[in-house]
Amino acid sequence: MSSFLHGVSLVQAVPSSVPPPAPAATTPSAQRVTAGTPASSTVATTAAPDDGAADPSSLDPAAVSRPVSLPDDYECSEGVLALPQPLPLHFGGTLPRVEIAYRLAGARGAPVVAVLGGISAGRNVFRVRDGVPGWWDEIAGPGQALDTDRFRILGIDFLGGSHRTTGPAHGELFPSISAHDQANCLVAVMDHLGLDSLHGCVGASYGGMVTLVLGAVHATRLRHGIVVSAAHRTHPMSTAWRSVQRNFVRYAIEHGEGEQGLVLARALAMTTYRSVREFEDRFAGDPQRNVEGRFVFPVESYIVARGEAYARTYRPEAFVCLSESIDLHCVEPENIVVPLTMVAVLEDQLVPVGDMRTLRDRAASPCQLIEISSVYGHDAFFKEAAVMRDVFHQTLD
Repeated sequence: MSSFLHGVSLVQAVPSSVPPPAPAATTPSAQRVTAGTPASSTVATTAAPDDGAADPSSLDPAAVSRPVSLPDDYECSEGVLALPQPLPLHFGGTLPRVEIAYRLAGARGAPVVAVLGGISAGRNVFRVRDGVPGWWDEIAGPGQALDTDRFRILGIDFLGGSHRTTGPAHGELFPSISAHDQANCLVAVMDHLGLDSLHGCVGASYGGMVTLVLGAVHATRLRHGIVVSAAHRTHPMSTAWRSVQRNFVRYAIEHGEGEQGLVLARALAMTTYRSVREFEDRFAGDPQRNVEGRFVFPVESYIVARGEAYARTYRPEAFVCLSESIDLHCVEPENIVVPLTMVAVLEDQLVPVGDMRTLRDRAASPCQLIEISSVYGHDAFFKEAAVMRDVFHQTLD
């Protein structure tokens, strides 16, 4: 490995019988590398754009009409694909009319890499339009870790979500959606764009689940999968946390207060995305009295503010739909036949590293697992640019 973020420890853990992609001749099957001097534990208390907000473009309804601002040698193709036939769903039934919003942007003629994030992410992966940030701007874009000078990035809005792809309307009961359905939507977009296969698919969190399904069900359409903080199944403890969140929202919807229910659900979710160490460093201060005389704790102010920001950009019904989709996820590792490179975060509360080790050991394809330590926990894929750059260099070059 070349360079890593200050203070990040890396473990390359690969079954001895399965070599990693393009290994150096002297690379052992398991190697720990610690780079640089550990960074200070002090973390800024201001909220980063990824702290709970949905795709930033959803904050601006006019974003789609803003001018494209890309280098001259870039291309950008975006639109909404209306499927000509009803879409059969993995858990039964069909959706009679489905539209899938997509964007393909990057250096003209470059290999195509699909990028799929958490349930709130969408097709706006990196900044394409003036004044409209992408949800992964710290990692993807011109000269970034996932360099759009060298790759075209394909993004879609998830089925059942809150963006332009078909999803639940306010008050609507939407069918249960699977990661299999999302993979089918991605393949439909590839067919529409004339893409026989992807050079790679980078999936983080929920997007990692979709990538695993792609590697099992549509293996001929993918050269290499990169999976960050996702496994072949969801852990029961993670399902427990999300079940509480969904029940908050369902109860609130039934009482006409869906948005407030989503505020509380997202506030609880925020406690699972980052590490215990980061919360200790950021929020160990004393509580302050509010105007009503009630004590408010620093961490309380933070998680409620992030919940309020999220509820302004996302529909409660869509949250319930895709949160459930996470917990319904299951793919047999033995069915995954596309080479994988996976990144697990030791501090990830939602996806235990043990589950990703099991996936590595059972996958039918060559599978490399990289384990990192990061204060950002499950959200490390937003922040650890140096680690991700090395992963992309190793797997996509």
